Parts: sequence; structure tokens; C-alpha cells
Amino acid sequence: MAVRVDVHELIQLLEITPPDQNIMLVGKHGIGKSQIIAEHFSTRGMKVVPFFLGQMSDPGDLIGLLHKDEASGRSEFLPPFWWPVDGEPIVLFLDELNRARPEILQSVMELGLNKTLAGKRLPAGSVIISAVNEGDEYQLTDLDPALVSRFNLYQFAPTVDDWLLWADQHHVDDRVTGFVQQHPQYLDGEGISPAAEDVDSMSGLVKTPDRRGWARVSDILHGVETIEPVHIKLIAGVVGSSAAMAFRRSLASRLPVTPDQVLLQFTKHRKVIEKMALGELLMLNEQLLVHLVGNPYEDADRTKALKGMLSYLKLLRKRKLDEAVAHLVSMTDQPKYEPAMEFFAESMELTTLLTEYVEGIRIQ
Repeated sequence: MAVRVDVHELIQLLEITPPDQNIMLVGKHGIGKSQIIAEHFSTRGMKVVPFFLGQMSDPGDLIGLLHKDEASGRSEFLPPFWWPVDGEPIVLFLDELNRARPEILQSVMELGLNKTLAGKRLPAGSVIISAVNEGDEYQLTDLDPALVSRFNLYQFAPTVDDWLLWADQHHVDDRVTGFVQQHPQYLDGEGISPAAEDVDSMSGLVKTPDRRGWARVSDILHGVETIEPVHIKLIAGVVGSSAAMAFRRSLASRLPVTPDQVLLQFTKHRKVIEKMALGELLMLNEQLLVHLVGNPYEDADRTKALKGMLSYLKLLRKRKLDEAVAHLVSMTDQPKYEPAMEFFAESMELTTLLTEYVEGIRIQ
């Protein structure tokens, strides 16, 4: 069994793995492998070249075309369209590796061993990352152990919190994130047997939810205030009928305030927050921390948000909801929420309140 890593750990692996070592990620489709890799290396100025090997029918797309060199009279491979001509290192992302044809895999063997293709070596510092699908629903090719041995193998298993952090930073509709927060089993469809309405009787195709699908649902809802039956039908085509129906039912139980309203308009929404039940406040705590990780505020808004957070915590203490405060404090110990802690540290009064609370728990 491969070592399991979440998003935070995957990014750490990408940062510290030497470029002469290759990485292989195992995981389902639609969980963000390609997006994380593209964003990580692009921000570092490296070009990312993706290949969907399961869709390639000719090795020439990967290694270039064979031709005769008129000067030497010998045959050689023309550099492929993606080959770096400026000598700068690149990132090759070989997706769907275990759906590739055997002749494609032979080229990958050469890449994995010494980063060469048809006698041409990639620029120094180039990185090779592959991804393989897992699950009985895929038509897969067994990989040669000699090929696997050329890669460091990891099971990529992003958590629900990982997706919620990503979703907030990418402005996914809060109706979608609120639903996933309340019903995490629908994010990837884990543990949910497809309902009869999710199976097409003619083709046998099954539609189940995944992370990529929920992002598309958010795009559908952009600018839509009132969700009509036609929207639910449209959503069902993206994530399946059972997930779409559960999403429709969840709309009646949305939190009455958003993180922005708590942090920037606390006084206006104070009475609403005072009436919220403990379970709703625990959900709100999670949404607040997820929101703050994205570092969304600057200047005057940042000062206002610090005051809003302080007022929120004081209200929880006034209502004697120590469980809600303890929940928020315990979450801030997780590495993924470090940016939120850095935000809190900008207010001495907020830091003091949290410190006193933690010390009070220890004394008890």
C-alpha cells in the first residue's frame, strides 16, 4: 500500500523531492492532482506539460517523429512540439499512466530512468510526475514493476477540508461549500451506492459526484439567486440525481450568516448570531477559518475583520458556549490553518483572549 498524503503534504513533497527523483500519485479522477501540480510549479516559473497518456495512440506525440537527416544520411527523431528549446527545466505530468498503451509505456521507462527520450535529455532540473487511476470502474493496464520502481509512490487522498480550503480561495458558491461541509460523503461519492436514477438503463453509464463536478455546479449557480427545478436537473447531470436531490434539500438549512458578514458586518448580524444553535456555530467556526486561510482582507477591511472576530468570540463567551470556543481553538492547531493563526496574532486583544482561554482549559 502506498503512503497516503493529503494536499498539504503533497505540496511539501513537491517542494523537497530532488528533481532527479520521479513521483507517482495514485488516486481517483477529479480529486485535483493535475491542478495542484500545475499551480505549484507555475508559481515557481516552471512550465508544466501535461500528457493524458490514456488518450495517446502514437508514441510520436511524446517522443517526436522519425525522419532522415539529409546531412548525415541517418535517421533521427525530430524534437516533439513540447520539447524545451530554451534549455529551461520543465515539469512533465504524465496522467493516466496505467491506461497507456504498451508502446507508450516503453518511452516512459526511458524517461523515468534517465530523463531522456530518443537520445535527447531533458534540461537539468526537469521534473517528472505521473498519476495513475485506481478503482474497478477503470480499464487499466498493469504496470511493469521495473517501471514503478523508477518512481516514488504515494496515495493521494485529499481531505474534505482540503477541498473546502481550495473552494473558498477559488470563490466556489457558498451554497455548494455549505452543502459539502454538512454532507461530506457527497464530495467524492465515497460510501454512497449509486441510486437507480444515477444509472442510465440504455448505456449502463453511472453518474457520481466528484470534486471537479462540484466546481462545475458552482459555475452553473454563478449569479443565480433562486434555484429552480431546472437548475437541479442541470446539476443532476453533473453530479448525479441523488447528490442533486440532497443538495436541493440542504438549501433549506443553510447558515443564516456568511464569514464575510461575521467579520465585516458583525454589529448588523449580531442578533442573528445570538440565535444560532451550537451545531450551527461549529459549522460557522470551520467556515471562518477556511475563509481566513485565503488571506482575503487588506488595510481597513483587515482591521475591521480582526474586530469582527474579536466581537464574535466575546459573544460566544457571553453566551457561555465554551464548547464552540474550544472547537475553534482546537482547529487552529492544524497546520493547514496556520494563516488564520497569523491573522489572529495581528490583534493583541484577540491573541490574549485565545491564550487566556487555552490556559484556563489547562488549569481545569
